[in-house]
Amino acid sequence: MIVPASLILLLAATSAYLAARTVYRIWFHPLSKIPGSKLAAATHLVEFFYDVVCKGQFLFEIERMHQEYGPIVRINPREVHIIDPRFYDEIYASSARRRNKDPAFVPIFGLPRCIAATVDHDHHRFRRNILSDFFSKKNVTGLTGVVDDRVYALVRRLEEFCRSGEVLQLDDAMVALTSDVITHYCYGQSWDFLQSKAFRGEIRNATQDLNAVVHLSRFFPWLGDALPLIPEYIWRRLQPGISVLFAYQQAVLDQASEGMGRKKVLTSSRGTMFERMTDPSLPADERALRRIQDEALEVLTAGTETTADVLTKAIYYLLHNDGMWQRLRAELKQVLPSPSSTATWSSLEQLPFLSGVVNEALRLSYGLLIRLPRVAPCETLRYREYVIPPGVSSAQLRVDTYTPAWAINANVQTPVSSTSYFIHRDPTIFPNPDTFDPERWIGDGAMALKRFLVPFTKGSRICLGMK
Repeated sequence: MIVPASLILLLAATSAYLAARTVYRIWFHPLSKIPGSKLAAATHLVEFFYDVVCKGQFLFEIERMHQEYGPIVRINPREVHIIDPRFYDEIYASSARRRNKDPAFVPIFGLPRCIAATVDHDHHRFRRNILSDFFSKKNVTGLTGVVDDRVYALVRRLEEFCRSGEVLQLDDAMVALTSDVITHYCYGQSWDFLQSKAFRGEIRNATQDLNAVVHLSRFFPWLGDALPLIPEYIWRRLQPGISVLFAYQQAVLDQASEGMGRKKVLTSSRGTMFERMTDPSLPADERALRRIQDEALEVLTAGTETTADVLTKAIYYLLHNDGMWQRLRAELKQVLPSPSSTATWSSLEQLPFLSGVVNEALRLSYGLLIRLPRVAPCETLRYREYVIPPGVSSAQLRVDTYTPAWAINANVQTPVSSTSYFIHRDPTIFPNPDTFDPERWIGDGAMALKRFLVPFTKGSRICLGMK
């Protein structure tokens, strides 16, 4: 068989290009002085292997890199990861210092129009301001009655399990609780997950099945828009439970659609999330149906899974330590002397051991167990003797679009990241980091310790719903 000369030329040109790019990335790139694996500096395939093939294991490969190379590591051709807790505030800086998100990383959220996936600093601030009052402490405090009602509903369900002897899936129960609260608060009506026999665990299972593609979507960002186009009957054959999730998402979309025709400008700081996002005073593109759907799903996901994980861990560790459990009960009796008593948020905040339990559960739940890269478009960051060049301004870069990492010019983007998992497990800050120890948050050193509690990240992009 004779190989065409044009094919030989194409292969030769491709090989020459890849070789030249590899040489540039390893020895001449602006990040070439940053410590790290030469293979990781040369190609994104290392990250692809650990996150896609090995299903989300790149975090632990980053940990191994730090053990070998030190606190600053070049983890791929264009990104730097820093494990030093005292540099965290430089990466996740306040709103006075511009921080963009990395356009190559935001496809992991799967919701391209939500706040979490908004790349540009100013665009993010505008979108955040739309909902900031809605999630203020004042407004959230008004939710006490709803929380009490849902907690009592949970107690009744727990009593049913106790009487029947059936095994309780604790995390499903906690997700049902947080789902009922967040749907009531955001959408104006609870979806009654707690009333379902299995706490509607099938929706959570289907969501976790879809989570298998989140890492893949960073390398193939068109997947986020392509997956919803697959007919439901095909999903039923591939993953039977997925149709339940689609029905769930459709319910969110339907509720968003109901608010689209409202003409009255919203003047109150309350109302539902849909009422705020369909306010006619907002620009038309911010009131687009897909934008509202993405934001609604983001809030629902962020407000259920992460909060439920904190509750699950707190309950688990307390049930495994009777001394802690009894101490917490004794402290709670100060403000809740009888089962029918209620307590205000402010009174609960004053209980030191309860605060310690909450903080320790937050520490061991980590928030999101992924790195969250930032780009400093207007300043050069310096860590020790290493210089991290700036990114580019939004005028130079098309933002809020999905761009695969391999397609972004390495000379115009310098993502820098850290990870709460490493900060929360640093033994120099949290001795015996695997131990659930509320006592570490009580006493003279507690305030200084809170600087390193970062499950919500920090800075201008800190979690909107942290209250």
